[in-house]
Amino acid sequence: MELIETYPMATVCQVVDYPRSQVYYRPQAVEDESDLNGAILTLAGQHPTYGYRRITAMLKRQGQAVNHKRVARVMQELGLMGKPPVKRKRTTNSQHEFQRYPNRVMNLEIERPDQVWVGDITYIRLPQDFVYLAVLMDVFTRSIRGWHLARSMDQSLTLTALTRGLEKGVPEIHHSDQGVQYAATDYVDLLKEHGAQISMAEVGQAWQNGYAERLMRTIKEEEVDLSEYRNFIEAYQQIEQFLEDVYMKKRIHSSLGYLTPEEYEQKWNKQ
Repeated sequence: MELIETYPMATVCQVVDYPRSQVYYRPQAVEDESDLNGAILTLAGQHPTYGYRRITAMLKRQGQAVNHKRVARVMQELGLMGKPPVKRKRTTNSQHEFQRYPNRVMNLEIERPDQVWVGDITYIRLPQDFVYLAVLMDVFTRSIRGWHLARSMDQSLTLTALTRGLEKGVPEIHHSDQGVQYAATDYVDLLKEHGAQISMAEVGQAWQNGYAERLMRTIKEEEVDLSEYRNFIEAYQQIEQFLEDVYMKKRIHSSLGYLTPEEYEQKWNKQ
């Protein structure tokens, strides 16, 4: 002790080869870690598929000073690290005689809203039967432009979603798979009537419609798979709430700089 009181701490540490940082280090209080654990558990419960980077971004939005490495460690300890996606049943019927269109978005640089819309269909299991969801998304802002839930996959499913979308804007390019619902005459004519170019992924190349595939996976993992809809009306109401409120106004996207689609589009429009 006399040595420490007589000589500067830096000199003492140098003589005994001891890191000076350790002299001043004070471990964080346990309650701080507990608070972080609680905040992470709450966010993970609200957003079950979020990885550590999105959870970190959400914590920062709440005013907490954390880094992604610490969040990853805590999530690992809590058993909250993500699981690989489950493969889903296909809903695409590309065996038809309607005209096919080339892929116009391959390697296209998407740099503005309504430059490219993508569309896809997925199924949802109810206690007694299946219902089907068609969604249109603007790629640049990740905003939902149009959607419709129906009891069948006939042409009215996608036509209704498109009609709703066209009330909000018009895409320069509409991209989808080669499913019959997107290639049908009425659907194609409606797009052409509004001056939209038509683009389609090649048959069997789901990755060429990757934006729409990822959107549907998000809807399944963050809403459908976590719900038990008792009937069609309940499914419609909950999916509507998810798409128009949670997805558009609360769900952050890493591709949008951890903003929500609504925030990102508002920011773009102000510019």
